[in-house]
This record gives sequence, structure tokens and C-alpha cells, in this order.
Amino acid sequence: MGKFLLRRMLWLIPVILVVSTITFVLMHAAPGGPWDRDLSARQVDPATQKMLNTYYGLDKPLWRQFTAYLIGDIDSEGKFDCGLICGDLGPSYRQRGLTIQQILFMPPEEKSIIYSRFGYSMRLGVYALLFAIIIGIPAGVISALKQNTMVDYLSLFIVTIGISVPNFVMAIFLIIIFASTLHMVSIVPRSWDEVSVWILPAVILGFNTMARTARLTRGSMLETMRQDYIRTARSKGLSERVVIVRHMIKNSLIPVVTILGPALAALVTGSFIIETMFGFPGMGRAYVTAIGQRDYSMIMGTTLIYAVLVALANVSVDVVYVFLDPRIRLD
Repeated sequence: MGKFLLRRMLWLIPVILVVSTITFVLMHAAPGGPWDRDLSARQVDPATQKMLNTYYGLDKPLWRQFTAYLIGDIDSEGKFDCGLICGDLGPSYRQRGLTIQQILFMPPEEKSIIYSRFGYSMRLGVYALLFAIIIGIPAGVISALKQNTMVDYLSLFIVTIGISVPNFVMAIFLIIIFASTLHMVSIVPRSWDEVSVWILPAVILGFNTMARTARLTRGSMLETMRQDYIRTARSKGLSERVVIVRHMIKNSLIPVVTILGPALAALVTGSFIIETMFGFPGMGRAYVTAIGQRDYSMIMGTTLIYAVLVALANVSVDVVYVFLDPRIRLD
């Protein structure tokens, strides 16, 4: 397994290169720049723009800007300023005086990293994934065991809604019900320290994943139930509970695990709309703001973090395979 993990970690290098190249090209191909308007919505004069371009190195050719971001470059004092290879995601062009690491990973004073933007987004993604697993897998199992009954039809109806309805549409619908009509939750909470304010965003974000998990679990269970080793287990006199838990569910989870790893990365990276609608202080909201402001370093840094999360999620799926099915070997 050690060799496998090493190979997969080495594959992160070309992945980062490709993602950074595509992001850099698209970013600079878009019209406008970071100095079109300052934070007070006033036009920056050409002299100030020239000075800022020189200070941040935006007056250099694009190929040199790209290599400077990845590898590094010589600053005005003749010192080598290391880039991404040293873990430096660069300074923010709009939140001046702050680096990307500080914006995304620095929590408030006397707080842990889980209160940073990265921490908030990861917590929301984990809560959404837990909702998808806790509801989706049991729903799929029960639906398969109660095939062609009212329980099965009700489960399929909810699954169809979860897959068909976009999460932002569901967000508007649930906000109208629980916030505007019933006044059970606040649309934009004053504080995210209470667990109750996380419920609605987590449910909305994880509902689609829950529906897909339930549908895949149901299909996998139905296929597993018809296998010969299930009939053999029952013929040996094993109780139905042992047959379901040890043989059906365990073997049915292999295709489900395939989507859960990337699902966590997708929930974290795809929470832009939900974070914006709820005023959530996470990476997604900062990412959307950076795109509108053409904050190049912020766009590059956040995109690369998302790419690494997706790659690590895929590696984790392969590792979990080994524990679910001993026949699978990674080396």
C-alpha cells in the first residue's frame, strides 16, 4: 500500500500543473483585471494601476507571471521569492496586506482552524456527507428489502426529487417554509457557533448526494440479494440479520463508497451557491467574490486547494476498498 500511496501522491504534481495552467489561461482570458475598481467601487487611476502592476508583478509577460507563481521569481531587492512549490499561494490583490493562506486558513484570535474559511467549508461538507450517509444508506437498504411496497415507492419518490431538483431551488423552497413562514431558522444567522443553524444548509447541500446514495445502495442491494453466496448463507442456517448485515450490506457498500469519497470533495467544492445564499463564511463564498473582483491569486489558490481535495478523496476511496473487500489489492 505504501508504494501505491507514493505513486498517487506523485500524480498530484501533473494534476496541479494541468489545473493551474488551465485556471491561469482562463483567468487572464476573461475581460477586466484586479484594479478595475477598488473596494469602495471607485475607479483606480492609471498611475495607481501602473504602480500596483509593478508591485505585484502583473506588468511582466504572462509566461513569467505563471512561472513566478509556480516556482518563484526575483523581487525588486534581488532576493528570490519562492512560489507554489514552497507552499506560498501568493498575496491577495483585493484584501491587501493578507496572503491567501491567511484568508483561507487563519481563524479569529483564540480560535482553532475549524473557525477559518477552510474549516467552515470542510465542516459544512462533512455535515452534508454525514446526512447523506446516515439517511441515504439505510433508506436504500430498507427500500431494497421492501421492494415493490409503499416504503419502496415512497423512497424512490424522494430520491427522484433529490436528484431532479437543483440544490439552489430546494434552498429557496426550504428558506420560504422554515425561515419566512415558520420562523424556525434565520436566513443569515448572526453566529455559526450553534449547531442548529447548520442543519438547513447541510441538509440542502447533502440532499442530492443522499438521493444518489440511496438509489445506488438500493440497486447494489438488489443485485447482491440474488447472488449464489446469499442463498448459500441462508441454507447454512444463518439468521436473516447476519445474512443482511455481514453479507448483503458489506458487499453492497463497495459501489457506494466509490461515490462517497469524491462526494465529500464535491460537497466542499460545490457549496458556492449555498454559502452565498446563507451568508456562510466559507471558501466558496470567498471564491465567488474573488472571481467577480479578478483577485488572481485568490482564484488560483482556491482552485488548487479544491483540486488537491478531489485527488485525495479519490485516493481515500481506493484505500477503503481494501477494508471492504480483502480480494482487492493496491500493490
